[in-house]
Amino acid sequence: MKLKGLVWFFAIALILISIWELSYTWVVRNYEGEVQQKAVKQVKAAYPNATADEQEQLVASRVQHILDSTRDKKIYPVIGTSYQKCKENELNLGLDLQGGMSVTMNVSLEGLIKSLSINPNDPKLIKAIQTATAQKVNSDVDFVTLFTDAYTQQNPGVNLASIFAKSGNDIKASDDNKKVIDQLHTIANGAINQTYKVLQKRIDKFGVAQPTINLDASKGVINVELAGIKDPKRVRAFLQSSANLQFWELYNIDEVGQDLSNADKALGATLNSIPDSLLKKTDSTKSQAQLQQEHPILTHIRPIQATDQDKNGVREYAAPFAEVALKDTGVVTEYLNNPVFINNLTLPVKFLFGPEEKDKQGNSTGVVTLYAIKKRPGTDKPRIEGDAITNALQQTDPTTNEVFVTMDMNNQGKLEWGKMTTEACQFNPHKPIAIVLDDIVYSAPFVNEPIMDGTSRITISKGKGMQDAIQEAQDLSDVLKSGKLDAPAKIVAEQIVGPTLGKEAVHGGAMSFIVSFIVIFALMLIYYNTGGWVANISLILNLLFTIGVLAALGFTLTSAGIAGLVLTIGMAVDTNVIIFERIKEELTKGKNYQQAVNDGYRRSLAPVIDAHVTTFLTAAILFTFGLGPVLGFATTQMLGIVLSLFCGILVSRLITDFWTNKQRHFNYFTGVSKKIFKHASFKFIEYRKVAYGISVVVLLLGIGSYFNGFHEGVEFKGGRSYTIEFAQPVKNDAVRDDLKDALGGDYPVIKTVKDNRHLNITTSYLIGQENADSAVQAGLYKGLSKALNGVSYPQFVKSIQSTQTVQPTISSDLKKGAIKATVFAILIIFVYIFLRFRDWRYSAGTIVALLHDVLVTLAVFSFCKNIVPFPLEIDQHFIAAVLTVIGFSMNDTVIVFDRIREYSKGSKASDKPSIINRAINDTLSRTIMTSLTVFLTILILFIFGGEVTRGFAFAMLIGVITGTYSSIFVAAPMLVDLAKDRPLGEAEPEKTAVKTVNA
Repeated sequence: MKLKGLVWFFAIALILISIWELSYTWVVRNYEGEVQQKAVKQVKAAYPNATADEQEQLVASRVQHILDSTRDKKIYPVIGTSYQKCKENELNLGLDLQGGMSVTMNVSLEGLIKSLSINPNDPKLIKAIQTATAQKVNSDVDFVTLFTDAYTQQNPGVNLASIFAKSGNDIKASDDNKKVIDQLHTIANGAINQTYKVLQKRIDKFGVAQPTINLDASKGVINVELAGIKDPKRVRAFLQSSANLQFWELYNIDEVGQDLSNADKALGATLNSIPDSLLKKTDSTKSQAQLQQEHPILTHIRPIQATDQDKNGVREYAAPFAEVALKDTGVVTEYLNNPVFINNLTLPVKFLFGPEEKDKQGNSTGVVTLYAIKKRPGTDKPRIEGDAITNALQQTDPTTNEVFVTMDMNNQGKLEWGKMTTEACQFNPHKPIAIVLDDIVYSAPFVNEPIMDGTSRITISKGKGMQDAIQEAQDLSDVLKSGKLDAPAKIVAEQIVGPTLGKEAVHGGAMSFIVSFIVIFALMLIYYNTGGWVANISLILNLLFTIGVLAALGFTLTSAGIAGLVLTIGMAVDTNVIIFERIKEELTKGKNYQQAVNDGYRRSLAPVIDAHVTTFLTAAILFTFGLGPVLGFATTQMLGIVLSLFCGILVSRLITDFWTNKQRHFNYFTGVSKKIFKHASFKFIEYRKVAYGISVVVLLLGIGSYFNGFHEGVEFKGGRSYTIEFAQPVKNDAVRDDLKDALGGDYPVIKTVKDNRHLNITTSYLIGQENADSAVQAGLYKGLSKALNGVSYPQFVKSIQSTQTVQPTISSDLKKGAIKATVFAILIIFVYIFLRFRDWRYSAGTIVALLHDVLVTLAVFSFCKNIVPFPLEIDQHFIAAVLTVIGFSMNDTVIVFDRIREYSKGSKASDKPSIINRAINDTLSRTIMTSLTVFLTILILFIFGGEVTRGFAFAMLIGVITGTYSSIFVAAPMLVDLAKDRPLGEAEPEKTAVKTVNA
């Protein structure tokens, strides 16, 4: 093999990188386990009489405190890396594995269009908005286009500029409709991006270690994952609220210092009874511990003192009055929100953090600033809010290169702003005014002079570099605009997974992974003798590389991702199976080991690459059109396929050559493999008409499944889905009628999950209505009251292990995406096979076989939906299974096709049946073994993987069986009946040796 040195280099490099990346996860897990044990001991010692639920909450709070306060602790002794850095590099677990909340949000532009118009109450405007909103439910077109189309159709001859030409929109009365539409798109895109930025800042407040937020700007869709979240109601309210821009006056350190100290001391007195073992800094000295008891807040913050260096001898004050270490923000926030502290404040004040401080190179300093906001007596409202802003723009002075932001206000804001700036100038030095968005102080500029005309100029610090100053000014401009643009994001899909269900998913995934590995490992040795070690070493490296690269790239591992890893186990050895079977054929022909290995690898290269390319294409299509968990599956599968090629072809050959060079050879035969399929000579082509008859029945059943219907998952039909745990077994029929009455006449879909103590209930009751979650849960509680046997409502809420909500808008998008993904997969494979074999008959046979596989799967899911003891739903996992089946079916079909083409060299048309029979028989061992390895891994996933992946695994099991059947009995026999008088296509051109002569 050429380039052995390069293969060795990459193999060793990938091993070292993967081990290195996974070592962070191992270190973090060990450290967090130690912290958990420590917290449990401390809480039990301090609160021996607390209930189990109270102790659980105390332990969770204590763990979070310890982890927050030890962010910078060196927990990786070898390299001295801090906990925070190790945490950033660990393999992330998705919310379905650790519990949490996932939401899909759609940026609402209705309010934006109204705010941009001259008259928001114009009936014509409102009618067009309503039309666009209704159309958006079943359309991929963006909202601005739908609105402008609706308005121009409903009001022919009316220029759009007549309703949008006003100050701040950059739209002139003379602009034609195209210019207006372009400008509206620009503003809308800016609003969507700003909403995304606002949400990025908001999710930092939830205390989630590794939040995920992704924007699809073309669709105006934002996906948010918050693993470990404890208060879904707060998350919903906070994420969906409009940007809350406010302007506040500030206290300086002299004004607020004494009040803060007194309230802090009162707070310390209430904490005096807490043992030293429960203090936040457990490694402190005794004197420091006593100080913390007396002033718990002041020991965590560093006040910024005033200076006396002003040229007029006047003390200067900084806008923030204190700094806080980033690792202590959680502790400080809890103390500042403590009722004892708040009730002992005499000033009308609230404390807000600024954004994380960065140095000139853009690196975090590990410090955030703390501001003392001056509240108005008797109200929590500021004097000016974001609706007063009409425009904000980042600019640069061409003469001085000074970077600044101009801000304009409406008439009402202008008057109040004039009063605020005048009052600020009455102090010496002048006071700053804080610009606050969602309770984060983004800027606190000092007021140089009263501003009476509503136009302000906010200068960015000259101490920054030009690029940093421009970026800060642009961010501030966006913040100011967010108060003007009304484009909140609305939740259109939601999933909540309880920690118990997450632990079960981890256990099921781990079990399926381990059992699959052991079974395939043993099978390779049983069937391929010592040659099986090559496949097993390749398998181990493939899995190590896949998980290591996932960790290195920061991907999140989900239940679907684990399913992808389990499937990777089956598919990883397929490459070696194809190669080993070819080597066995060459040995059977009498070739020596070295020649058989060379020919086996060379002749297997084309079918191996074809099989991997088609599977990769279907995974890429799934990645493009999928959403949420299936993205993890598609990512894992694509990565596994690429690494399977590297390990199965290059690394395996490297190991084989290394062993052969030692004058030894692997044995590829065992007593089992010598006998099975030996001299197979089945007459497949002669029975093709029977197979065609079966295929006709399949076609009819597939068509019938459309009329028989399916159980659609909540993703595709919209609604709310709840997985509920009961104390006693419950029968579905016993609660169905009561639930119907309690849910406004809506018949819920009830499925048993795991056992009769766990039910999944899906209902469309009140779907489409905002803030209806509590009403639906109350209806469920009422309908299930007989089965709950006196359980209280709070206990019932705790028994809900997971919830999922999907609005009709997003369910329609998911359906269309699923259909597109399937159609694209079939078309792309048709084109690939046509280009690869240069004969349309191969493509036609392939497509018929793929449609056959899809129809069988659909028929089973339709006609067996009420028969099998587990849910069969058409959802994203089902689509993932169908696309994977398409790719796998191609794996088998390509192997047979490649051998048919090889045997067809120089053949006549009349030889076709014998050629195809021979090709199928000679590849039968490969076909069965590749199918068997995948079937076993999927069967194990079906048994141990849990409810999340059970429907996926069942669809895959059907697909593996029918895919094997269709490759042999459908795709290949069709080559006989398509264009009977023509040969089977061009053979691969022979390679011509080219001699080179040294000059």
